[in-house]
Amino acid sequence: MQIEHALRAVNKGGTALGIKASNGVVIVTEKKLPTPLIDESSIEKISVITETIGMVYAGVGPDFRLILRKARRQAELYKLRYHEPIPVSQCAREIANIMQEYTQSGGVRPFGISLLVAGYDHNGPQLYQVDPSGSFWAWKASSIGKNSDNAKTFLEKRYSDSISLEDAINTAILTLKEGFEGEMDENNIEIGIVDENKKFKCLKPSEIADYLNEIGD
Repeated sequence: MQIEHALRAVNKGGTALGIKASNGVVIVTEKKLPTPLIDESSIEKISVITETIGMVYAGVGPDFRLILRKARRQAELYKLRYHEPIPVSQCAREIANIMQEYTQSGGVRPFGISLLVAGYDHNGPQLYQVDPSGSFWAWKASSIGKNSDNAKTFLEKRYSDSISLEDAINTAILTLKEGFEGEMDENNIEIGIVDENKKFKCLKPSEIADYLNEIGD
């Protein structure tokens, strides 16, 4: 029952999606604020775990902060032990293990978030989804949050294994736009990418504006 409640919290969260391209991964999310009085620069939904890995959430924000801190700690422990960056699959597994522990421990509740973990390692670009139950899977493209089913249907029609990162970014924005309420601009969405340089980064608002203009044209 608690996991069902957690999944309801996820489904009420803002839509987020990820696409694995042939030469990288893109994750995109909507960032709608409850009031225009909030400074949008203080809100981040896409965060960096390591130099090569980032993730986005749908659901309860404070839960994400805790998972992010734990994920970064596990990544550092792995690097200290093995003297190399943590692989994306191992990072997703460590996060899933933490989330699963909270489903069976007394005095705590499951995390009310789902995650998309994106990165680039020796196996190439990787995209994983982690759910409140502790389940995790590798995906070519996926969506979480409200309107996730419609977004997945849209992605199924447009995805191909040979898609490039540039095309994946445009496809991700178009997919998010399908269920977006109101006008989309560079301040109410976030985009994170990792390419063959193995450096995960969040795009600046000016870069997002360029992609939006390109799609508009």
